Amino acid sequence: MLIDCGESIDRSYKACGLSYDLIDCVFISHLHADHFGGFFMLMQGFWLEARRKDLPVYMPKSAIDPMRQMLQTAFLFDEELPFRLQFEPIELGEAVSIGRVQVSAFPTSHLDGMRAKYSKKYRVGFQAHCFLLESGARRVGHSADLGTPEDLEPLLAKPLDLLVCELAHFHPEKVFRYLQGREIKHVVWVHLGRPLRENLAKIRRLAARMLPAMKHTFAQDGQEISF
Repeated sequence: MLIDCGESIDRSYKACGLSYDLIDCVFISHLHADHFGGFFMLMQGFWLEARRKDLPVYMPKSAIDPMRQMLQTAFLFDEELPFRLQFEPIELGEAVSIGRVQVSAFPTSHLDGMRAKYSKKYRVGFQAHCFLLESGARRVGHSADLGTPEDLEPLLAKPLDLLVCELAHFHPEKVFRYLQGREIKHVVWVHLGRPLRENLAKIRRLAARMLPAMKHTFAQDGQEISF
């Protein structure tokens, strides 16, 4: 499962040496460029590397038609692709089955400010989502982008084995405080901008002090996480 397609995903995926038929589906949480800007090159990479397996792509409903138009503008016509590209709208409250994994999407407030500022001028959707992945007793939460840490609440209704959580849109102390007392075994912190990277030792110490019962990983590109 691939969640979001930021720029350089095609180059990174090719460098990892994995099969181009390995990915069963793609989920795009929202339409900020850093979350879908690499999608077109990834599709071209799948085309050039002769992917064969059908590819369902789940994304906000309002973005499906514009995405198709962009693919056609880039000459990535359905007839040219050696696999079937299938767009599906993200439906809140309806789990999607991907093999043995159930994926549920929940709304976040990440784009609420932009909706308030621009919805009268720009007729686009302002949906943003986080995700819960469940397989048997295993539960994984993925924040994508949040408006506030409270957006994580639906993912935390039951204990999590792993939480992948962004740190780009609020001070780390705010989300650390929100997660205190939660049953989470391992947190992988992502979306770490330059200011956080430059103060990473301090942020690590703060996380360990405020959330001592949780394992913390501050992710690097290409890092594999076992849990």
